[in-house]
Parts: sequence; structure tokens; C-alpha cells
Amino acid sequence: MLTKLAAGLHSIIAVPLFLALSMLMAGVVALYAMVRPRSPVIERIIRLWSRTFLLAAAARLTIEGREKIDESGQYVFVANHLSNLDIPVMFLTAPVPIRYLAKKEVYKIPFVAAAMRQVGMVKVNRESSSSIHAEVNAGVAAAKARGHSLIIFPEGTRSVTGELQLFKKGAFRIAIINNLAVVPVTIQGTREVWAPGSKLLFSGHIRTTIHDPIPTTDLQVGDIDALRGQIRETIRSDLRGSSH
Repeated sequence: MLTKLAAGLHSIIAVPLFLALSMLMAGVVALYAMVRPRSPVIERIIRLWSRTFLLAAAARLTIEGREKIDESGQYVFVANHLSNLDIPVMFLTAPVPIRYLAKKEVYKIPFVAAAMRQVGMVKVNRESSSSIHAEVNAGVAAAKARGHSLIIFPEGTRSVTGELQLFKKGAFRIAIINNLAVVPVTIQGTREVWAPGSKLLFSGHIRTTIHDPIPTTDLQVGDIDALRGQIRETIRSDLRGSSH
């Protein structure tokens, strides 16, 4: 009871302050990107926003395996999805600039929409099945041309139970078609800090583990299922091992 009360008081103060700061940062990013769209300053602001998110949540982050990533390379990072915190956590975890597939609803938020367009987030309209592949392919091509990697959550949505859900094929198709290595990432602890549907933020420890990149150079579209299964098993095994 006391823990929930403390979380409630913390959330009442932290969330409005964070949202106000997010609007300010989004406006700065949008304006700056219009003038210098490839400036490394943009990445610093994105990481600052991510750190602010974790600070607002009173969460600490431990990252393992960053040394496995060539900072001059491009990748498709795939991770399990537990919370809205997963996106800022991944911005801090990946040692390379990353962009994510964003739902069209997010583009209705003032300033945020402008910032996301300017920095090259990939817009996805899940209701338009006829155009979704063309839309995503165009967005991915633009991100790749800018030198960005991608973070995709192949479960498609946050896991309400915390259990690892089935992986969809899209992330692996994108990786193979674009000849990008796939990097499995295990996220743990974000659900305990901010559970799906909850308005309360709890302090806690978040851990991410970057696993060995898997090249797709010699893979074809017909290899999607095998690649999907291999990566899901890597993440599942890590989650299971950490629970014991």
C-alpha cells in the first residue's frame, strides 16, 4: 500500500514535468533537424530525452554486450516488448543511431509528430493493410540511406502478462531484404517500472542484453521462419535463465 502511495505521488509530479520537457525537446529537435538533418546533435538530444524518461521513472539501466556492435555498421535490433519504456531504453542501449516503427496515432501529438518526421522515424498505419508494406519499405529505405539502424519489437505490441509472445515476420523480412544483420536484445525490468495500462511509475532496475549479431548476407526470404525462431529462442532462453 505504501509502495503504491509513493508511486502515485512520484507519478503525479514526474509525469507532467517529463511531458512538458518532452514537448520542448521535440520542438528543438524538429527545428534543428530542418537545418541540419544529419547532425550528431540530434542523436544527443534523443539520448538526453531517453535519460530524462528513466530519471522521471527513477529507474536505473544496466547494459550488457555493447562491445558486440560495430559502431560503423547498420542493424535491425529486435527485442521483447514489455512497456512504453522500451523505446527510450533501446535508444540508450544501442551504440548506434536507431529509429523505430511508430504507430500513426503518435503523429497526432503536436511537436512530437514534427520531430519524428524530421529525424526519420518510420510511420506505420496498421489499419491500411494494402499500403503498409510499401509505406514501411519506403521508411526503412530512407532510414538506411541516412545511416540509421532500426529497432523493431516483433511481438507487435507490449506483452500484458510479461510472457514472451509469438514473433511476427516483418522485422526479419526487413533485415533480409535490406541485407542488415539482426541483433537480438533482451529487455528486463521495464514492466515492473511501468506496466502496460498503468498510470503509476515505480522505481526499479532495468537490464538489457545485446546478443551476437546474426548476418543475413546469405539468407533468402524463405529463411525468415528459421531466423525468427532462432532469435526468439535466444531471447526466450535469456529471460528464462534470468528468472532462476
